Amino acid sequence: MTLVAALALLVGLGYGSLLLPMPYLVAAPGVTLDTLGEQDDGEPIIGVDGAESYEHDGSLSMVTVQYAGGPDHRLNLFTLVSAWISPSQAVLPEELLFPAGRSPEEVSQRQTVQMNDSQTDATAAALNQLDIDYEAIPLVADAVEGMPAEGVVEPGDRILEVDGETVPTSTSGGDPEELVGSAYVVEHVGAREPGDPVSLLLDRDGDELEVELDTVEGDGDTAAVGILIADDMDFPVDIDISVGEIGGPSAGMMFALGIIDRLSEEGLTGGAHVAGSGTITSDGTVGGISGIPQKMVSAKRDGAEYFLVAADSCSQVAQSAAYGELEVVRVETLTDAVNALETIRDGGDDLPRCE
Repeated sequence: MTLVAALALLVGLGYGSLLLPMPYLVAAPGVTLDTLGEQDDGEPIIGVDGAESYEHDGSLSMVTVQYAGGPDHRLNLFTLVSAWISPSQAVLPEELLFPAGRSPEEVSQRQTVQMNDSQTDATAAALNQLDIDYEAIPLVADAVEGMPAEGVVEPGDRILEVDGETVPTSTSGGDPEELVGSAYVVEHVGAREPGDPVSLLLDRDGDELEVELDTVEGDGDTAAVGILIADDMDFPVDIDISVGEIGGPSAGMMFALGIIDRLSEEGLTGGAHVAGSGTITSDGTVGGISGIPQKMVSAKRDGAEYFLVAADSCSQVAQSAAYGELEVVRVETLTDAVNALETIRDGGDDLPRCE
């Protein structure tokens, strides 16, 4: 009788452990959204105002990962094991998406900011690619506590000069090699020995103010003063991107390609169905992201023939259940992506691949 009771207790404990909440997430293929397509109300995903826009055949789809779990909705062991054996899902530590000390609301807000920033950077990168000028005005976002700039600069200050040299703000033909705005400021402040002073001319609410700061050693052994700086972009074309509640930076490359397609008389794809994922910077650098195995499944499921992937994400490609079912194209820059699409459009097959 005692043995039967003990066995029953063990079975009960084993079954109960399957239902215990665990600090892990499940990543699954999410939705795809054609940046050349329309919203539910018939308005384009990428709207253009202030320039001629075009519509072309084919698709340039951003892809997403759908996450289940999190601090407020933890999954049980049974669900995690089921996901672990699934060829299209992945089990990940909770802290990858929800770092310690950050609430789910803070994570959501951060993803919204990243999405907004990616759209701005995508617009800048696309205009650079098309040789369309715009203005990048460097503004102080904040000062780092304990650094020389604390208490000297204020959020909203515009940086006009560094060491008496005017900060260029015009992209002047979209040359990505030319430093403008915040990139110019960061480069010229950092290009001195830590400890050497730097002079900044600021515009604060219409009044000019000159300040001199002693630099300290920052990241990478470069000089720094502790200014968080961002560019206020003044574009000659109004680009409006609407993707609903989707957040994060990983659609940047596909946004940039969609903008280029909208502003180009000749389409990029030649009618091909293309998906992809990668971040973008204003100078056109494409960065890697996570979730490529699930995103490839999403792309294949929704009819993509080609998948553009950042070179930094190539190591994830072979892990996908859709590996071998998509033409995967490796890109490092927006120019690489445009060139690859032109090859696809022209019927060629000489495309860069992941090693």
